[in-house]
Amino acid sequence: MAANAKKENWNVDAMLNNDMIGSNNSSETQIIDNTRLRVFSEGLPSFDLDKNAKSIRQFGLENDGKSRQLARYVKEIGERYVDQLEIKLIYRNDRFLRGGDHTPFVENGFTAVRITEMNENFDHQHQDLRTEKGIKYGDLQEFMDFEYLRKNTGINIAVLANLAKAPSSPSEVKVDVKNLSNSTFLYWKAPVNGAVKGYYVLMRETSSAIWEKKFFTSATELRLPYSKDNYLFAVQSIGNDDTESLPIVPGIGR
Repeated sequence: MAANAKKENWNVDAMLNNDMIGSNNSSETQIIDNTRLRVFSEGLPSFDLDKNAKSIRQFGLENDGKSRQLARYVKEIGERYVDQLEIKLIYRNDRFLRGGDHTPFVENGFTAVRITEMNENFDHQHQDLRTEKGIKYGDLQEFMDFEYLRKNTGINIAVLANLAKAPSSPSEVKVDVKNLSNSTFLYWKAPVNGAVKGYYVLMRETSSAIWEKKFFTSATELRLPYSKDNYLFAVQSIGNDDTESLPIVPGIGR
């Protein structure tokens, strides 16, 4: 499917791979927890890394690939709509010794993440149905936490509904670097699809996992009294109903 999507130039904004999202307890450690959910995302892009590695390294963007932006979006939007569920950002494309259906998509240049329960129980994954030494093996209904599954499903609904209703992301987002300054000037063009009432310029410390500040503007440019040397920025479109697009990290403009 990923190969076909690339070959036929499908318009895919985001791919959410849900794999193992209904068990609340772990094998071996016996941790029971239905209040956290993991989102795995790659940092350095698997696709065309050789073409982009220089700018990623030069501008410190190793934590700001498209899939990492989607993961942050899942956390912000999901926690906004679903109570008593914390989204944990896992800075890996996937788990050790495991694979997921999102990986072929990121390898073909699409934005994709993996959503997975916090504590996996390997007695109920890839097991023949059997009982050994008093332990029941297999992926059976009795081992599901349906309240946990309901919350995890709610995360997907919230994210997909917001992305579907929102305008597309702004285009040609740039940060001006032609002069030495202790401020930051960003400019961009309106999104190709959807009506906008404005834009959020997002800002965070370079060491922060999530966006920390939002600045609203109805224009297609904004100057901020924060040094571009000290912070990371992105821009997202805002629809008339306040839905937000995926953020776009600026390229270099002069």
